Amino acid sequence: MKPFNPGGHAAYQERVLTQLRKYYPDAISSLPASTWDIMEKFWALDLSELDSLMQGRYSVFGPAPRLPSDMLRSILLSVEFKASSYTKWAADLKENHLHAILSGFFIGDTPGTGTFYDFLGRLWLSDKDNLSDPIHPPKEKPKKPDKKGDKAPTVEKVTVKDLFQQFEEHPPTDMEPCKLLYEIFKVLFLEHSVQDGLVDLLSLSLAGDGTPVYTAAQERKKRTCDCLEKGIHDCMCNRIYSQPDCNIGWDSHRDCYYFGYDLYMLTAADSENDLPIFPFLSPASRHDSIGFLYNWFSMKRFLPEAVVTKLLLDSAHDAMPYYEYCRDHGTVPFIDLNADRGRPPVYKDDFTINNHGVPICREGHVMRRDGTESAKGRTKFKCPKISFAGGNVTCTCENPCSTAKYGRTVHLVLKDNPRLFNDPPRSSKEWKLEYNARTSAERCNKREKVDYKLEDGRYRSSKMWYCRLFAIMMCQHLDAWDLPKTPRLKDVL
Repeated sequence: MKPFNPGGHAAYQERVLTQLRKYYPDAISSLPASTWDIMEKFWALDLSELDSLMQGRYSVFGPAPRLPSDMLRSILLSVEFKASSYTKWAADLKENHLHAILSGFFIGDTPGTGTFYDFLGRLWLSDKDNLSDPIHPPKEKPKKPDKKGDKAPTVEKVTVKDLFQQFEEHPPTDMEPCKLLYEIFKVLFLEHSVQDGLVDLLSLSLAGDGTPVYTAAQERKKRTCDCLEKGIHDCMCNRIYSQPDCNIGWDSHRDCYYFGYDLYMLTAADSENDLPIFPFLSPASRHDSIGFLYNWFSMKRFLPEAVVTKLLLDSAHDAMPYYEYCRDHGTVPFIDLNADRGRPPVYKDDFTINNHGVPICREGHVMRRDGTESAKGRTKFKCPKISFAGGNVTCTCENPCSTAKYGRTVHLVLKDNPRLFNDPPRSSKEWKLEYNARTSAERCNKREKVDYKLEDGRYRSSKMWYCRLFAIMMCQHLDAWDLPKTPRLKDVL
């Protein structure tokens, strides 16, 4: 039977009020302030539109189902109260009347564990719980980096340039099972944040960063061959993996190998609340420069109305195809330089370029920026030794580069090397101020992993991990909203 909610959000609020007055007559004085904060948020959270969004996921026959709005609200409450097991949460709803009431259920009529898993299955648009085949050969393990704190080199057999070309024609389809999950997140949470002015989708500044997600202590697999009996221990025959979408990667922060995913998150860098925009769970061995491409082109399919004006990335993404793509699509890249990638030793015969893309004259002086000529696509730099003392223009350098009155001038043509020659240049205050916002991606990942305990989930499937991840993202947006001043639950109660 299709879910039917004629009363909408008002019916939920009435159920909450009626049961709170019956079971918690002294709630105002007995419940702690932290609990009241959560109660007020969920009292104002209107999820009734979800009952219409999920009509197609239910049959016209059979008994009346639990309302999807109540089920999702209960899942979000489990995230807020740091419950990572749906078995324990279902048991908690039977014992803790407050949690059941806030979810929208009647005391004594709460869903069991199976009902939660059935609802999560309706959110996942695939018959398979994982994205890849559980039977496949062993995957290559990344090499340990030479320096502590460095990221492991990529194990991908395809280049960033090839992937840009491939995904522009044929975007990745890995996120297809999450289509309904993202629609719910977008309609009920992201668009609400847009209306509140927390996110501007028409002029979006995006920060991206990957972070390890530990899903198990070790890789679980089973052989499909008899090579071990023959004394062959390192064969490349197929194995059966219990978590086929995960593999072994390198955690550069803890300086150790781990098993799980690499979560690549795109975050609104111009949001004060570090709000998430789009996630992607890659195998742990995937390099961030590759993980970004899977995320980016998936986001363009799911969120086509977004206009990204600025892209803030760390040095792991410092590759020429990134700059060329941004130039061709009207996006300003703010990407930190990777010193190992090199730079042209000489520019215009007698000038070198430093790590910030600024010319250095033959006497070793860093030149001074003197504006950008956008129409000509070039940035102008002047001699830093020019003095204007006493109204006279003089060059104080012992060996001047030029006999010109204002000294030597260099024009960096942006198309010559879009990786090194940026507008604004990396040496400018404008660039540094913009790039400082890149840490919003790190703070967003910290919120998910530390504050909301993402890794506490003990799941074996990408379906469950994505459901938990999206629930946490919804709570991040919910936390950022300003609660309506009236009517507040405490006042009505």
